[in-house]
Amino acid sequence: MSQGLFASWPDVWLFDGVRTPFVDYNGALALVSPTDLGIKVAREAIARAGITPEAIGSVVAGSVAQASFDAYMLPRHIGLYAGLPQATPAHLVQRVCGTGIEALMQGADAITHRGLDAALCVGSESMSRNPIAAYTHRGGFRMGQVEFKDFLWEALLDPAPGKTMGETAEALALRYDIPRAEVDRFAAQSFARAIAAAEFRAGEIVPVVSESFARDGLHDRGIRLARGVAEVSLDTHVRPSPRAVLEKLPPAFGGVQTGGNSSAIVDGAAAAVIGRKSLAVRRPLARLVAGVAIGCAPEIMGIGPVPAIETLLARTGLSLDAIGRVEINEAFGAQVLACARALELDEARLNVNGGAIAIGHPLAATGLRLTLTLAREMQRAGVRFGIASACIGGGQGIALLVENAEV
Repeated sequence: MSQGLFASWPDVWLFDGVRTPFVDYNGALALVSPTDLGIKVAREAIARAGITPEAIGSVVAGSVAQASFDAYMLPRHIGLYAGLPQATPAHLVQRVCGTGIEALMQGADAITHRGLDAALCVGSESMSRNPIAAYTHRGGFRMGQVEFKDFLWEALLDPAPGKTMGETAEALALRYDIPRAEVDRFAAQSFARAIAAAEFRAGEIVPVVSESFARDGLHDRGIRLARGVAEVSLDTHVRPSPRAVLEKLPPAFGGVQTGGNSSAIVDGAAAAVIGRKSLAVRRPLARLVAGVAIGCAPEIMGIGPVPAIETLLARTGLSLDAIGRVEINEAFGAQVLACARALELDEARLNVNGGAIAIGHPLAATGLRLTLTLAREMQRAGVRFGIASACIGGGQGIALLVENAEV
């Protein structure tokens, strides 16, 4: 039995996609439900793809945290308020930081094996709305044992190895001999590349305004931005961050990682429409070729992209030299550097428009952002193949092979 979950698709194409700006934790999107952020990008992705909602056979959506009381209906509500027929089914996927790529892979599987012509894939995350939660008080409160905890903070701990996500990055820094100066250098590069790519990134962003979403027979819902904010159109965490500034920040986990060289905590959503080429009304952005999800040691979960990418290349018969662009989610600077060293990957091909250290990492949306950025960059650079990949808390990796539709 082969290791990992592999799938390939002969006729699945990325028609188009879009994302919201990624906005800093407790910023202008802090009060907005991830469902409503998902509706916003879903509507825009369908419009950009140019196909009718009736052509979409399924909604595949993800949101990692329970950030609203109706969270379990998120995929269904996105489909309904995006104008899809009532008969169109919807389901929720969750592979932590790989959720956005997983949504694309499951959508591609449904097109290939279940007779769909197209699927709507969405990832939406409100880090700001992560709850303060208690799981043991359904039967009442015992004296001295009232325990409410910050879900966003507590979820960073993997109790299996007894390490936080940051500590797994520190373990990789030790294993691959990555010093603090190298991590800060990489983080400064991420910020610099994101600043240089501001105009490029704007092409994948839909501005967010306060608005209502209506559908006959249903209650209206919508987006209400923070008071005094009329529109959000830019990623808010991208800023000049030279090494001299980053080097002054204190360690967050007792080692090389800091708040400046780790992924930014942001709110945001992304969506894409994928389908058979015969349905496309304009040239697609790219073809989704194949994908892999695979496990790795939980205590070094950040190395997950390495076995995922290696398995993907082995199963498709490609070499890493054939991959013109690679996007690896920047959960932590040391984690991405460890992956690059293990793969012997040149940084000239890696995250060339900046990554999550600069732009941010809204968990379920990230994989879709990586894939959309990758497809657009491949067209700009004129390269044939690219890979989008992410590490996954708990010890997994995921990777998606994409082919340029114009080469």
